[in-house]
Amino acid sequence: MTKGTLYGIGVGPGDKELLTVKAVRLLQEADIIAVPDKGSGEKTAYHIVQDYIAGKPILPCVTPMVRDQQALDAAHGVIADALCAQLDQGKTVAFITLGDPTVYSTYLYIHRRVAQRGYKAVLVPGVPSFCAVAARLGQSLCEGSERLLIVPASHKDVEDCLDVDANLVFMKAGREIGTLRQKLQEHGLLEHASLVANCGMEGEEVWERFADMPEDTGYFSVVLVKHRGDEE
Repeated sequence: MTKGTLYGIGVGPGDKELLTVKAVRLLQEADIIAVPDKGSGEKTAYHIVQDYIAGKPILPCVTPMVRDQQALDAAHGVIADALCAQLDQGKTVAFITLGDPTVYSTYLYIHRRVAQRGYKAVLVPGVPSFCAVAARLGQSLCEGSERLLIVPASHKDVEDCLDVDANLVFMKAGREIGTLRQKLQEHGLLEHASLVANCGMEGEEVWERFADMPEDTGYFSVVLVKHRGDEE
């Protein structure tokens, strides 16, 4: 039997209309939809695509939100085993992931495991959250010779990034929002920062001035810092 193909499909940041034509086609052609599950019952990526996958079998993939590498490796191995079992039956599997699968995506670790086992695995790009955030704010990410630095704000200290001569994007900033605001203020960047939480999702909130935002915000928060402000 010919083995099936695994597609890692970026479904964009939250707005259902930001799904690509290719993503919709592959979702409709797939035999099985693999859906990441953080264990809390929240399936954000599933809600984005549900209108296109009615009646298709769902393969839940538990992806715990922890930093214990051993636990993560074990979870990724279990998911890879489940996906390969379907591929061995000749099934086409679409694994959905928020944003783009090549930008801080849990899926990529699973993709590598499946590909290393000799299966056909294809990455399908999606609209990254920071592109949607810049559009929502009506700002550019970078112009002319400006550089762009993308930082996972929730993973480690970002102090070393703040003096880089580049526009800055801080992804998944919710957990560290207070610390990030303080450090931006210390570096004279707070007035050049904007924030969008839950971009394209229910509960979207926009602050063109990060300095005006209350203390708490959600996990899906992206901060855009224009390093040179509006001086040009």
